[in-house]
Amino acid sequence: MRELTKIRDVVSRRIENAPQEVLLVLDATTGQNAIAQAKNFGKAINVTGIMLAKLDGTAKGGVVIAIRDQLSIPVKFIGLGETPQDIETFDPQRFVEALFANIG
Repeated sequence: MRELTKIRDVVSRRIENAPQEVLLVLDATTGQNAIAQAKNFGKAINVTGIMLAKLDGTAKGGVVIAIRDQLSIPVKFIGLGETPQDIETFDPQRFVEALFANIG
């Protein structure tokens, strides 16, 4: 975390008002450990959003609901594959529908 804050400090000295955005990339397969990761990163730097990666497999990424609830960090992007073209803007309605698909 010290290295992370050091990088932020160097960037902020070189670019006025930087950083404007700090995205925490979370692996959708991480599960409940993602909450601890978000808390720790949030203590070190001001995380402004989440990019939820690896949402293309069996992982549903439901932990981001708890992160949003407990830490007020919004999900901004999702990764549905391995290339930059597989990154999409987060759509809450679509996410909830996919989260509850195939139940019952």
